[in-house]
Amino acid sequence: MKALEHLRTINHHKYLVMKGCFAVGLYRQGLLHDLSKYSPVEFLVGCRYYQGDMSPNNAERLERGYSSAWLHHKGRNKHHLEYWIDYGVPEQGEDRTTRRGMCGMRMPVRYVVEMYIDRVAASKNYQKERYTDRSALEYYIRGRDVHMLHEDTQALLELLLYMLAARGEGYVNWFIRKKLLRGEIPYERSVLERMCERYKK
Repeated sequence: MKALEHLRTINHHKYLVMKGCFAVGLYRQGLLHDLSKYSPVEFLVGCRYYQGDMSPNNAERLERGYSSAWLHHKGRNKHHLEYWIDYGVPEQGEDRTTRRGMCGMRMPVRYVVEMYIDRVAASKNYQKERYTDRSALEYYIRGRDVHMLHEDTQALLELLLYMLAARGEGYVNWFIRKKLLRGEIPYERSVLERMCERYKK
């Protein structure tokens, strides 16, 4: 029974993400989203730890101290911020031998958009009738302090989430399709943060 419920959950999530990606013109990403969830290493863990109202990866972490499914998943899906974590490189003007720790790399815009759509779909999937346009933003804010995101990527994701909370999904889809993916919005933290302020009020 858990296997069937888990399959329904991931199928529904994939459908929601596909619908969201298609709405902004990311057809290939919509079709290929999360295909690794059907691989044995992810699917069997998902069946065993199925919860219904949260990711089975969290339940596996509680029991085992890590999630084998998540470690597999994040390394194969470019819409996850964890895919883009790497060692930092020296900044311009610094000695080439300067060492930096792990940090978030600047994600390509199309994957930031897919990450946004993924978060919205996950909120709809798990919250069901309790979902509102603020759900994905509220979930993000609860974990924001532990995210390892490049500053430009963080600013873009936050702009989309605050815009969703203030203006709704239709408006954000229009903004992504007509402005963001056409390169009309500078992918720079300072610009994106200024834009975001108007949606926080």
